[in-house]
Amino acid sequence: MEIARGTDLPDLLASLGYTVTRIGRYYSTKEMDSLRIKNRRTWFRYSEGVGGDAITFLQRFCGKSFPEAVEYLLDYHGWARDSPAPQKSVPSKGQDRQKDEPPPPFALPLPNTDQRRVFAYLQKRGIAPQVIRGFIQAGLLYEDAEHHNCVFVGRNRSGTPVFASKRGTYDRSGPGFKGDVTGSYKNTAFRLPCRPELNAVLVFEAPIDLMSYCTLHRQVTSNAVALCGLHEGALDTYLRENPQLRHIVLCLDADEPGQSAVERLRAKYEAAGYMVQSRTPPCGKDWNEYLQQRGPIRERGDLRQTVTR
Repeated sequence: MEIARGTDLPDLLASLGYTVTRIGRYYSTKEMDSLRIKNRRTWFRYSEGVGGDAITFLQRFCGKSFPEAVEYLLDYHGWARDSPAPQKSVPSKGQDRQKDEPPPPFALPLPNTDQRRVFAYLQKRGIAPQVIRGFIQAGLLYEDAEHHNCVFVGRNRSGTPVFASKRGTYDRSGPGFKGDVTGSYKNTAFRLPCRPELNAVLVFEAPIDLMSYCTLHRQVTSNAVALCGLHEGALDTYLRENPQLRHIVLCLDADEPGQSAVERLRAKYEAAGYMVQSRTPPCGKDWNEYLQQRGPIRERGDLRQTVTR
């Protein structure tokens, strides 16, 4: 157990396909830039207020149970439960071999036969049934068969699924499970199609925030991206694929990481010649908290349509 808990997190995350970065005394990743790794053994994600060790990381972000996470880490270190403990100073061949292996291919979780739990969960979060149904019909949302998670599907320009983010539908005992499907292409993330007559794009942190905004602004059916974190790779891809877009509306969370990201992204994209606007929810940490506090109110106006080309 101690070997599993003491796993070197920067090395583990690199083997899982994350882009590990160094920030002063800490490590982070481009895919989850609110993540901080301390002493190479413990992590904390400020955008969610959660942290732990290698075991809890695999549970939260890779969808593994506690026994599965422990077994994975023991295999990662190159020994089984009934094997003698490895020498601490000598990296195992099994570990080196796993690091050299390419990440597993992306595959969507098997869908459930119905969407009852997804509907119930998202309606409890204030999302309008019409919005939920629209996302399901567009192939952007479904319920998986094994765990009944919400699966938010990111599709590339040709409509092929290349990304999926899972959100647990059971959260009575605290924050529910969140995690990206293995092999997901983070630089696409979750997005709505782009209408060529509009020159602006709305940017959110999470798919549920995007859906909350769509509930508040029923006109919004396109030109929106959920980064699934604070890394802007998905926005860069969307802008590159749609060069007519010149106006960016940052609808990130109202907390410190979200607003720090707003200032960073504003500077980056204004320097590149874009018009950048920020819109935060009038109350609550994010758009879903605001929606739940206000109720599913149909607000008027679409920021994407207020800017002329």
